[in-house]
Amino acid sequence: MSVVITVAPTGPIASKEDNPHLPTQPDEIAVAVEQAFHEGATVAHIHLRDQQHRPTADLDVARRTIDLIGERCPILVQLSTGVGLGVSFEDRAGLVELRPRMATLNPCSMSFGTGEFRNPPADVRRLARRMAELGVKPELEIYDTGHLDECLRLRDEGLLDGDPLQFSIVLGVVGGMAATPDNLLTIVRRLPKNAVWQVIAIGRRNLELTAMALALGGNARAGLEDTLYLRKGELSPGSLPLVRRAVDLARALDRPVAGVAETEAILGLVPGA
Repeated sequence: MSVVITVAPTGPIASKEDNPHLPTQPDEIAVAVEQAFHEGATVAHIHLRDQQHRPTADLDVARRTIDLIGERCPILVQLSTGVGLGVSFEDRAGLVELRPRMATLNPCSMSFGTGEFRNPPADVRRLARRMAELGVKPELEIYDTGHLDECLRLRDEGLLDGDPLQFSIVLGVVGGMAATPDNLLTIVRRLPKNAVWQVIAIGRRNLELTAMALALGGNARAGLEDTLYLRKGELSPGSLPLVRRAVDLARALDRPVAGVAETEAILGLVPGA
């Protein structure tokens, strides 16, 4: 079974002070994504930053970033509507108007580190409807067990368009599930039939939980959004070594890495849309 590799080069939290290789500007992000594509990534999970390196949902920044990526490689773009804790839900939701191939759909509000990640139920449902109208595939990010239940309610209400459902199991965020094998197994066992999923393991447990997810038949995400370190005490010089490590893990398990067309098929995307 082929593996979809997603690169997540930036994220909403880390800064260049944390790792000087973190890309924050559109041209930097596009370069990092192209490097990852040539290593085997076929999906780019994109967070945006303004010129002061702060999370932003500015549509001009988003368009420029998407255009620069498209000029460099045919990777499939997945915009984050999570953006950052200080950005309003309305602004975050507006990113889907750019009609990326995919965008995140976060089903629940939660504590997130020292802040609050707001996803009010009525707003989530409006966003899910709009994504279906625009043909934007939801990437369902679940940070706790109840988030899965809410996704299934959205499905039963007819608000999630497209089969299969696509889940990202996020482990290690303070306020969500701890990054443990038991928590990963709990969610995987409860996923609906035919679901496509990947693990997003934040911090020091990234490597072992990515390996575990691959062994269980899941996909993999890699990049500086999830971990700034290649190994203990050694900052990763960009997302490329982390993507290369995920690709090596997949191949060591005799799981081929999917190309773009195969990724479209696996995720249920309209080819070439």
